[in-house]
Amino acid sequence: MISQVFILSSKGDHLIYKDFRGEAGSDVVSIFYEMVTALTGDQPPVVMVTPCSHKDLHFVHVRQGGLYWVATTTADSSPFTVVEFLNRLTALVKDYCGTLSEKSVQMNFALIYELLDEVVDYGYVQTTSSDVLKNFIQTEAVSSRPFSLFDLSNVGLFGAETQQNKVAPSSASARPIQSSREQGGKSEIFVDVIERMSVVIGSNGVLMKADVQGEIRVKCYMPSCSEMRIGLNEEFSIGKSQLRGYGAAVRVDECSFHQAVRLDEFDSHRILRLCPSQGEQTVMQYQLSDNLPSAPPFRLFPTIERDNGGRLLMYMKLRCDLPPKTLSQELSSPDQSAELKPQSRAVVWEIPRFPGGTQLSALFKLDVPGLSSASMLEVGPVGLSFELPKITATGLQVRFLRLSPVQPGPSQRWVRYVTHSDSYTIRV
Repeated sequence: MISQVFILSSKGDHLIYKDFRGEAGSDVVSIFYEMVTALTGDQPPVVMVTPCSHKDLHFVHVRQGGLYWVATTTADSSPFTVVEFLNRLTALVKDYCGTLSEKSVQMNFALIYELLDEVVDYGYVQTTSSDVLKNFIQTEAVSSRPFSLFDLSNVGLFGAETQQNKVAPSSASARPIQSSREQGGKSEIFVDVIERMSVVIGSNGVLMKADVQGEIRVKCYMPSCSEMRIGLNEEFSIGKSQLRGYGAAVRVDECSFHQAVRLDEFDSHRILRLCPSQGEQTVMQYQLSDNLPSAPPFRLFPTIERDNGGRLLMYMKLRCDLPPKTLSQELSSPDQSAELKPQSRAVVWEIPRFPGGTQLSALFKLDVPGLSSASMLEVGPVGLSFELPKITATGLQVRFLRLSPVQPGPSQRWVRYVTHSDSYTIRV
C-alpha cells in the first residue's frame, strides 16, 4: 500500500507531490532529502526508515533521469513491489512525456498528476499499462526539446530532405507516445539493441573479467500494429549448445523474454514475434560472461613515476582497438580536457570523440604532499566510461524487422545499436 508519491530534483526541489491516504504530512519530503543527502557514498539505500515522528512509514526510492522518485509506504508493504511500481512509473512518464528530466517534469506536471490519479487509487496500484491508460489520459504532453538550427541540417533546397535522414538520431525516439497529432500522424517504430560491458584488465594487460548485459527494447509510435517479427542472427545460440548456422558464432549464456513474445519460430529461425503496445518495452534480455567474440575496445598503457622535483608523473597512452572507418579520420584530433577532482582524489580525462584504430596520450603532473614510493603504489585503478554507437560487443544483430499487416500510409522502422560501459576497470 502506497501512502505518498513525490518527485524531487537532484537539488531537492519539489516537482510532484501526491498524497493518497493522508497518513503523513508534506514535511516527509524535506525529511527524505535531508536523510539521503546526509549519507556518505554515491549509492544511498533504496529503502530507508523514517524518524520517530513518522515511525510507521518507510521511504522507497529509485534514481532515474537525475531525479528522485520516492514512495512512502507502511511497514507491512513489500519493498520489492514498491520498487517495481516506481520503475514502471518512470517508464510510464517517459512514454507519455518523451524524456525523463527536471524540465520535462516541470512542463508536464498536469499530465503526471493525471497519470497518478489513474494509476493509484487510495494507495492501491490499478494499472501501469500504456494501452489501458491511453483510453483515459486526455492531457497532451509538452515537448521540452528547444528549437535548434541544427535540426535544419537535413533540409535541402526548397525544403527537400537529404540522404542524412536515412539515419535516425539518438533523440528521435524521445517524444511522447501521444504526439501523433503534432507529428502529423507520423508512424515509427524503434528497435534498440543496448549492451553494457563490465571489464577488468590486470596491470599486465591480461583480461581478467568480461561480462556483457544486453537487452532489446522496442518503442512503438504506431496507432495499431497487429504483429511484429524481429529476426536475429541465424548463428545466435544460447548456452554451451552446438553452434548454429554457417557464419561467425553469436553466443550468450542466458536469455529471457517478455511475456508477450511468442517463441514458436525462435528455435528454428531465431525470430521473435510480438504485438507491440504503444510506448517502450523490453522484449529480450541476455547475458554473456567471459569468452567475448572480440577484444575489449580500449587498452591503456600507463607509466607512473616521480620526477626530480618530487611531483607525480602519470603518462597515459590510450588505444582504441575498434576497427577503423574511412571517414573516422576526420575526428583524429578531439577536443580533450582534463580536470583534477580533489574530493574523489581523481583526474578526469574527457575525450569527446575517439575513432577506431587510433591512440591518444596524456601526461599529468601532480604536486602530492609527502609523496613516497609506498604512496605511488596506491595510484589507480583507471575507470573508463564510454558509449559506442552502431556496435554490439556480442555481435548480436537484427536481420530484419517486419510488420503485418502492412501499415497504411508512410511508416518508418529504425534499428539502432549502442554499447555502454557499466564498469570498465584497468589496473595500473
